Amino acid sequence: MEYIFLLFAFVCGLGVKLVGIPPLVGYLVAGFLLNAFGFSATPAITTFANLGITIMLFTIGLKLNLKDLSKREVWAGSIAHTVLWVVVITALLIGAGAVLSALTGQIDWQSAALIAFAFSFSSTVCVVKVLEEAGESKTRHGKLAIGVLVMQDIFAVVFLVVATGKIPSLWAPLLLLIIPLMPVLKRVLNQSGHGELLPLTGFIFALGGYHLFELVNIKGDLGALIFGLLFAPHPKASEMAKSLLAFKDLFLIGFFLSIGLTALPDINMLMMSGLLVLIIPIKFMLFFWLFTRLQLRGRTAYLGGLVLSNYSEFGLIVGALAVSLGMLGEKWLVVLAVTTSISFIFTSIIYRYSHSIYQRIKEPVKKLESPVRLKEDIYPEITRAKILVVGLGRVGIGAFTSLNKIADSRVWGMDADRAKIQRMRKDGMNVINGDGEDVDLWENLDIRHVQLVLLALPSIEDAINITKQLKNAGYSGKIAAIARYEDEVSALADNGVDKVFNFFTEAGLGFAEESLSLVE
Repeated sequence: MEYIFLLFAFVCGLGVKLVGIPPLVGYLVAGFLLNAFGFSATPAITTFANLGITIMLFTIGLKLNLKDLSKREVWAGSIAHTVLWVVVITALLIGAGAVLSALTGQIDWQSAALIAFAFSFSSTVCVVKVLEEAGESKTRHGKLAIGVLVMQDIFAVVFLVVATGKIPSLWAPLLLLIIPLMPVLKRVLNQSGHGELLPLTGFIFALGGYHLFELVNIKGDLGALIFGLLFAPHPKASEMAKSLLAFKDLFLIGFFLSIGLTALPDINMLMMSGLLVLIIPIKFMLFFWLFTRLQLRGRTAYLGGLVLSNYSEFGLIVGALAVSLGMLGEKWLVVLAVTTSISFIFTSIIYRYSHSIYQRIKEPVKKLESPVRLKEDIYPEITRAKILVVGLGRVGIGAFTSLNKIADSRVWGMDADRAKIQRMRKDGMNVINGDGEDVDLWENLDIRHVQLVLLALPSIEDAINITKQLKNAGYSGKIAAIARYEDEVSALADNGVDKVFNFFTEAGLGFAEESLSLVE
């Protein structure tokens, strides 16, 4: 049966991908269609879904810096948004219940507040998936969004404790013993090598954190996240996260299927879900307004607010708990499931066009910015730059290092990962922190003397978008980019890239040329 589910998910995912829509939308559609055919979630699909969420939270922790959570825009923005949202939406729901009682039934203030709270959360699964597909998880707005999601996870734990009366056991303080054990666990990670043992090590740590926290009556997902955080400073953290990527994506298919398989709505429920989807723009406007009041740049507030403008799978947990306690009618659980699914589709589609939309609305957005800039949002400067390498991953670092030997101070590098840039600056390298897809950055960066821009990015969509941003900013030099597959080469060339290097072909050619010196 599970094979049929996965096959159907594959067909739907491939179908929507062919028309330019993210595959996760297809997985959601597959779940609803299977539900309509009379199928329901099996234990195996539920296990897949839970594994996907646990591994995803662990990998988030591996990429997270605790300093990001301590920033005012993260903790203050999260708390303020939750409070304001609950107040505003509670009032709207009570008003809707009075006007549309035939559709919604009477809604008292407690039920309204509970529904509003359930919809205050943004989906960790959806947001992280969208950011990773766009290659923006380490950008300023990406880190902001993930920080808000972590804060919301903390709110979730507090709610579950209060609502269920399930308090942490007396053994919970023993979890602190994990800290002195970390040197041993890190040694285990060091010995795991680079092959098949590495992702298995990640599974053991992620599931170990989950079950340890569950044993002391604390939400297991929080345990997986904290274990990831503890391993984040390790040099192999990034490699372990990459080794888990394919497993996480596969298991998350089970999550999206299970959402659609939860329940099938009738016409009234669909109408109620439609009304609740209509208030998503309020969620975006609240995030945008709060982020700009906290002195974030307009573009960061816009993109951060947009990717967070969806509803969370945690709303289903809140709904199920409320139904079991008799605080909500059973139909609300179906409405929550349908509304959450539609919000996923909304975010995954509209975020795909977020940068092109920003280009059209950037002037009014910038007028809403605070006149005071945060230290992290001051535009960088480059001097005497002749060559600029955008993206300092393994390929970018290699190109940057090689070019430095030739052109020295005339070569600069740029990456969205602030921590990486700080480390490279300490080593005396000419590097700046920046998001290549930020049109405001290019308009404020002096690139008049730059003759060549190298786009060392894994996503050709990002490379194409940056090429357009450079042209719009008046750049007249040459642009080179890398591609992994042959069909990507023509796509980049057609969109203005002057030279495209097929990564595997060029690596093989270089390897051959270097090796020939051994027989000459």
